[in-house]
Amino acid sequence: MKLYRRGKVKDVYEESQDTLVFHFSDRISVFDKVISTPIPNKGAVLCLSASHWFSVANDMGIPNHFLGLLSPSRMRVKRFKVIMDYSEIRGEKNYVIPLEFIARYYVAGSLYDRLKRGVIDAKALGFRSNSVPEYGEELPEPYFEITTKFEHYDRVVTMEEAMEVSCLNKEQIDEIFETIMAIDERIKHDVAKRRLIHVDGKKEFALGNDGEIVLIDTFGTPDEDRWWDADAYDEGKYVELSKEAVRQYYKKISYYDELKRAREKGMEEPPIPPLPENIAKEISRLYVTMYFRITGKDFYQSIEELTA
Repeated sequence: MKLYRRGKVKDVYEESQDTLVFHFSDRISVFDKVISTPIPNKGAVLCLSASHWFSVANDMGIPNHFLGLLSPSRMRVKRFKVIMDYSEIRGEKNYVIPLEFIARYYVAGSLYDRLKRGVIDAKALGFRSNSVPEYGEELPEPYFEITTKFEHYDRVVTMEEAMEVSCLNKEQIDEIFETIMAIDERIKHDVAKRRLIHVDGKKEFALGNDGEIVLIDTFGTPDEDRWWDADAYDEGKYVELSKEAVRQYYKKISYYDELKRAREKGMEEPPIPPLPENIAKEISRLYVTMYFRITGKDFYQSIEELTA
């Protein structure tokens, strides 16, 4: 197979004119930087977690691009055209929608940072206009955001710009949000059995040949979504159970502050240091544990069943 695209974490291969193969590596990336330290079992956890949710989507009747697993870290998917130039999309079908759709259910991550800076008003999130939401508060209603996908840095866009960029109409984007809500309600219900909170997550879509909205890429994994431990949350603590734990490590050692200053000043960005061996092992254990908490399945048993 020919390498089609090498991503920060996932490598994509051309299998045919109609199909691609995703290979999930053990690489890990934060702040748009690939860390040189591999995380054992990470690729298989992402692949198997994503395949679990695609199977759920199939049961729910939600069109998606998943065609099956080839190995614990490889899956076959339906192929869609990637059109980088927005001006060339109009009139096309069977293409990747050049947007990412984010659903947030708690005050966390960049949403909290923007609240503190006054970039987002509490009222826009459903809170009373004079309230000051604290980190970890559940949002009164889901908060949806749309960002670009193929630009150097993702940026939040308005509904109007999203329609212009993607050549979708409002009804189609509303359909995407309805699909996200349906899936996330299922995720919330399933992971609650294992005392897990689904905090937020992103999803991607394509427009099929018949104009249908198709769920693509991957979702519901420790990389694409943010998860908290429900028992700790009940005690007022926020235990990050996703790639966010790695981000927190680099914030703790002040690398993130250094990187942010460089980007703000347009300076050369500092290389991201490798993870210490003990941290890499800890993150690997987290991913394996999260596979069970997300899917309800034992990781090593899943590997054994797939490779038998």
